[in-house]
Amino acid sequence: MNVYDFSARTIDGVIQSLADYRGNVLLIVNVASYCGLTPQYGDLESLYRRYRERGLVVLGFPSNQFNQEPDDEETIKAFCIRTYAITFPLFAKIEVNGPNTHPLFAYLKAQQPGSSPDGEIKWNFTKFLVNRNGIPVRRYAPTDTIGSIERELVELL
Repeated sequence: MNVYDFSARTIDGVIQSLADYRGNVLLIVNVASYCGLTPQYGDLESLYRRYRERGLVVLGFPSNQFNQEPDDEETIKAFCIRTYAITFPLFAKIEVNGPNTHPLFAYLKAQQPGSSPDGEIKWNFTKFLVNRNGIPVRRYAPTDTIGSIERELVELL
């Protein structure tokens, strides 16, 4: 099993197979528009623009599980484009913890549980680095900077 076995609804409502990203390095992030870490959207977009030609794809998954993404998908998309000029793929809102956890995030947490014994995501902007074979290789905390991620990411490109 790998991330290519999963699908998710895009922010525009289309079911997207992650197999369409096969062969790329992925950075999968749970995002939110009303969080103190929201400026990371800009850092993620910069990273995506810098390395997309080399095979990086950033995938943003909004979640309101921490009560910081109450808006609908249309509003989220407009905010991301207007405020951060986001061009990386965004998906519909999901749950990242609990009984309704999106299957992709259940898989990511099982493969890279982080410092939490139960693998639960503690906050917005938790990041999962996935190699070109679709295998999660590292989990980053919400406060980990793009600079600290970039070094490992470049090694996978």
